[in-house]
Amino acid sequence: MLREIRQVLRLVLLLGKQRQRRCERAGGLLVLLWTEARASGQSLNCTVAAAGPWCTGIKMKALQPDLKENMFPCTWPCPEPDPEELCAFTDLYGSLRLLLSFQMKDAQLFNPEWTDHMESFLHTFSLANAGIKIHLKFIFNQKTLQQEFRVKIKSKVAQAGDPSLSLDVTCNTQPPECVKKGCWCQGGHPVPGGRLPLSIPPQAMDQGLYGELSVQPVTLLRPCVLQYPNLATQLTHIQVLVYSPSNVPVTGPSAFLQNLPAQLGCPELSQRGLHCSSFKDLVLSGGTVYKVEQEMLEEESSPSTIQQSLLLFLFLQHSDPFTSHISDVMATEALIEQHLEDILSNNRQAVTTALQTELKNTLKAQNRRKKDQEKLRSAVDVILSSSISIVSCSSNMDFRQACLNSMKVHDTHELSASLCESLRRVTSWKFTPRGRCYSAQMEEHPESDEPTRTEI
Repeated sequence: MLREIRQVLRLVLLLGKQRQRRCERAGGLLVLLWTEARASGQSLNCTVAAAGPWCTGIKMKALQPDLKENMFPCTWPCPEPDPEELCAFTDLYGSLRLLLSFQMKDAQLFNPEWTDHMESFLHTFSLANAGIKIHLKFIFNQKTLQQEFRVKIKSKVAQAGDPSLSLDVTCNTQPPECVKKGCWCQGGHPVPGGRLPLSIPPQAMDQGLYGELSVQPVTLLRPCVLQYPNLATQLTHIQVLVYSPSNVPVTGPSAFLQNLPAQLGCPELSQRGLHCSSFKDLVLSGGTVYKVEQEMLEEESSPSTIQQSLLLFLFLQHSDPFTSHISDVMATEALIEQHLEDILSNNRQAVTTALQTELKNTLKAQNRRKKDQEKLRSAVDVILSSSISIVSCSSNMDFRQACLNSMKVHDTHELSASLCESLRRVTSWKFTPRGRCYSAQMEEHPESDEPTRTEI
């Protein structure tokens, strides 16, 4: 069933490319699945509906019988869905531009793990098609499950010769309690890398894959901490997502990407080590995930370390002047996905070097931050030691008592701990406004850093 849904999405996006080079990828997508009892057992029905600018101009007549057979070779005619389900969708996005229904005879695959896989795929699709609002609905044994994939913050990334990408850069990581209202970036800032040409292996050419093939990497580090230069960060995992030329996610674990950490050179990336997640995690994550090994040493002076993740998008691009018919283009994309492992292996050195460069450039600022923070911690130690020495060695009892009272402590031991915490808060939460960051309306925490600044 997932294969058929991927084919429908590929069809709509490719038709959009053929109609207009800069077609706006905005609107709605409905994926409705329901089971139906029959004498021979249960069948699984699926309806995919699309409306809005991203599919404007699509005519149902474009779906010729031979194209339908190629798209859905293992399906049967499906009954029409409940009109009320479609009315709720059209009320939001206007008249339907595309409506396709198909049926799978065996509904045994309709289980929680399968639904998780479906949700993961649609979520991955929405990350690179941020203008499309996706509605997923399951109706099973008179029980209804619904989920929507909506984007709060999106960012456009230009592509040479292709329409701009609309990426979901929203970060759901909750800001620390010390963050004041409007002082936290809720998104990330995608960084496009250099376009890398790929040579097509002979075995793929023998199957009919020709033309020019390339890959466009884009990195996205989240959450953004550009406004807090002294805040400690920790990279926890890297997720690699691959998209076909039509911008549909390429599903399934990749042996090349799973073995990539051994070739990346982790010491050069200033990381202790990378290792690939388990097979189950790979299936449910929608891509390949590398977990970053952390050092056992924890910094006592930075208990509020922000954990970050890095998304690495790999957008495949293909052009062939001799392939123009929609069915041929879809067949070409199928060949690219079928031979993707051979393509990556055939360009192993170039791909590894390119990805290593992109990761280095993305993490360069983070490594520079860590070096600056080490200098700051050394300065804080000197300030703390000097301050305690001045208070402890002073012979003026009034001065000593005034210092203890101002910090609300009883002796110099408590004074040391209080000064250490005050210095940490003042330095860690230094706020530097950035125009490119996405403002956030956060409730102000009662314990702001203003009293601490007054104390110091």
